[in-house]
Amino acid sequence: MRRTAVNPVTWSVDMGFNQGELVSGHTRTLYLSGQTAMSGDGRPLHEGDMAAQLALSLDNVEAVLAEAGMTLANLVRLNVHTTDVDLLFRYYGELAGRLGAAGVAPATTMLGVTRLAIPGQLVELEGTAVG
Repeated sequence: MRRTAVNPVTWSVDMGFNQGELVSGHTRTLYLSGQTAMSGDGRPLHEGDMAAQLALSLDNVEAVLAEAGMTLANLVRLNVHTTDVDLLFRYYGELAGRLGAAGVAPATTMLGVTRLAIPGQLVELEGTAVG
C-alpha cells in the first residue's frame, strides 16, 4: 500500500490530519462502525469524562483494526462525532498524539451533534482503513 498526503494548504498538518489521502496498491479496505467508550460486554463507561471516553473509543478502534490484522497505521479516514466540540478540543492533542505515534495523519472530519446513540456518550470515532 502506498499513501500520499494531499494538502493544497498545510494548516491541517499542524493539527494532525491531512486534507486528503491518496491510497494505491492496497488489497483490503475496512470500514469501521462508530466506536464509543463501551466495555467488551456492551456497557457504556466513563459517563461525563471526555478524556477517558476518547481514550477508550480509540482503544476500541484499535481493537477492530487488530481483529482485521491492521493497526492505526492503516487508518486513512477518521470521522469524529462529539456532543461537545469545545470540550473535545481540550483533549484532541491526545488523539492526534496517538495517531502521530502510529505515523499517520488520516483525513479527518469533526462534527458536533446533539447526542449519540448511547446516552451519556460524548464522542464517537468511525473510520476507514486500508491494507
